[in-house]
Amino acid sequence: MKTKNTNTNRPATLTDVARLAGVVPMTASRAINDSGYVSSEVRKRVSEAVKKLHYRPNMLARQLKSSRLNAIGILLPDIANPFSTELVNGVRQVFDEAGYTCFIATTSGKLEHEKASLQAFADHRVDGLIVATRGTKLGDEVLRDISRRGIPFATIGRPIKLRGVDCVTANHWQGAFDAVSHLIEIGHREIGFIGISPEDRLSLRRYLGYAAALEQAGLEVRPEHTVGPREAPAFATQEDGFAGMTALAQLRRRPTAVFARNDFTAIGAMRAAHMLGMRVPEDMAIAGFDNIPLAAFTTPPLTTVEQPITAQGAIAARMLLDRMTAEKPGAAKSISMECKLIVRGSTLIGG
Repeated sequence: MKTKNTNTNRPATLTDVARLAGVVPMTASRAINDSGYVSSEVRKRVSEAVKKLHYRPNMLARQLKSSRLNAIGILLPDIANPFSTELVNGVRQVFDEAGYTCFIATTSGKLEHEKASLQAFADHRVDGLIVATRGTKLGDEVLRDISRRGIPFATIGRPIKLRGVDCVTANHWQGAFDAVSHLIEIGHREIGFIGISPEDRLSLRRYLGYAAALEQAGLEVRPEHTVGPREAPAFATQEDGFAGMTALAQLRRRPTAVFARNDFTAIGAMRAAHMLGMRVPEDMAIAGFDNIPLAAFTTPPLTTVEQPITAQGAIAARMLLDRMTAEKPGAAKSISMECKLIVRGSTLIGG
């Protein structure tokens, strides 16, 4: 809701405040901004006028004068997945304390939306960017252009080789390797992967960890056991998990366990398994990745890989803040954080 002048239908201006307080606009400005001498009596009158008129300073005008927006852009795949909420909380913890406002944009799973969002942040002159989408060729091209324009940014889970661009990520390969090794240890030999298309599978570190665990155990990596959406700057969704499990169930040689790209995808796969009459984990063991809060409350509770989500957001924010305030650009930094396997009832009978 817009702030309104008590006498008109427009927002109150500095001139309105000055008129009501009986001073000139320059004096009102000094009182509001505490930028020069103003008597206590005048300061009180200006303060009362501000309250009565519900006046808010024109922040855009201030920022244009200082060439600073005091704003950070955060690009996410979507906001439906609780992963995004935890990540943003970590970023905001740092930038709220530093006096910056965070603005969020999402790709909605579309390359053109990713490009438009990145360009919009750059055009609106944000002071820095946090990019937490999956790497794409088109997105990387836009990020290179943003880097050339001198806008600092850091990435989360998206390594990109650009000078002065920092990245924080989790060890997705190892987390996936551990989850699939767990499935192998409890007796599964046919294990599917839900969350990415066979054509794009080699670009995903979680898939590579999945494949490495199978190969180390001497098991075949079957292309038909990998199902999911084509390359996009987005998370795999519950719908992807549901469709993926439905497709795997129709195979003549269907897997007895699946590793899902993330917990949302795993939850969709669990729903499909139940509708198809498969018991979890007796007929189909299911493991996910992220350990979102909901994972502990599914039926049965979901086995998953926990990654430090909030910590990644906070570390990326500190990296970016350091980059924004540094007098001289330093070498790019990359931090990889370890994951932890959380075993629950979706893979262990009676677990």
